[in-house]
Amino acid sequence: MTWRNGYGQSGETSLTHLREGAIAARIRRFPSAVGSGGNSRIFQTDSGVRHFLTLNDLPPQDLQAIVQRAMALKAQPGLAVSQRRKTLGLIFEKASTRTRIAFETAMAQMDGASLFIATGDSQLGRGEPIEDTARVVSRMVDCVAIRTFDHERLERFAAYSRVPVINALSNDFHPCQLLADIQTWQEHRGAIAGITVAWIGDGNNVCQSYINAAAAFDFELRICCPEGFEPKAELVAANGGRVSLVREPAAAVRGAQLVVTDVWASMGQEQESADRNRVFAGFQVNGELMSHAAADALFMHCLPAHRGEEVSAELLDREDSVVWDEAENRMHTQKALLEYLLAE
Repeated sequence: MTWRNGYGQSGETSLTHLREGAIAARIRRFPSAVGSGGNSRIFQTDSGVRHFLTLNDLPPQDLQAIVQRAMALKAQPGLAVSQRRKTLGLIFEKASTRTRIAFETAMAQMDGASLFIATGDSQLGRGEPIEDTARVVSRMVDCVAIRTFDHERLERFAAYSRVPVINALSNDFHPCQLLADIQTWQEHRGAIAGITVAWIGDGNNVCQSYINAAAAFDFELRICCPEGFEPKAELVAANGGRVSLVREPAAAVRGAQLVVTDVWASMGQEQESADRNRVFAGFQVNGELMSHAAADALFMHCLPAHRGEEVSAELLDREDSVVWDEAENRMHTQKALLEYLLAE
């Protein structure tokens, strides 16, 4: 497959589905991707179905193009390509605020429709195999965003889907969040390539997407977790040139330009909260810890935040905290992602 991005670069890459029986997709990036408006095509697919289950599903050039497009759409919402007569299905097994609102608002602003399906209100909640749900739902909608626990459920759905499938969060990865984080950094500081990012806290789904992002966007990532709460060893090993594990929070943050954290107990781990709070007590991101970072360092958190636990209340509201821009950018990056996946 030959691709060309909006900056005149070209090369060879391929995108294949994760499951057996899936077909290869060829993607061509139109040079007008950043600035065009109206109903002009921004992305075009020659054949196949593109999914977004992890950042690794798309070439780095396309990920950067999506971020650039999101910045353009934020500055000029009228540039968005109309998705009239297209429907996004949202299948959520976990609670959501930012992700759901961002997807529904994005589709509404592009004249499309969204259909929210809570698992408990569908046949999935009564035991229908997810493969059968995929076969049916993908005949009725144009794209599906799934928020679930087991990442394998996403892969199984995608393997039987006729339309693009987006990971709206799984226990293993949260790629949509990383698109927003990259956009937020670029808005405030410019290119992210070459900087040092410090992750403090649980080696959870967002942390693991940061590992993928370090490779895709070419930055150094230091991960600081209590022993036993690290991200998957194979992910760290696969990105060993850019990712390192550091035990002391101050050492991890030293000189970093971006400091990131997340809740200590993710959805589904509520029963572990008390134990996790004890284990993670020395891993709070606060003003004292940020003093070890670069003088112009930024702080990010995907939210919701537990003030006084993983982040101090005062830090969350400081000028070097860009969490509110980060949250808003979920809508802009997801709008650009939908344009990309729904392109004809």
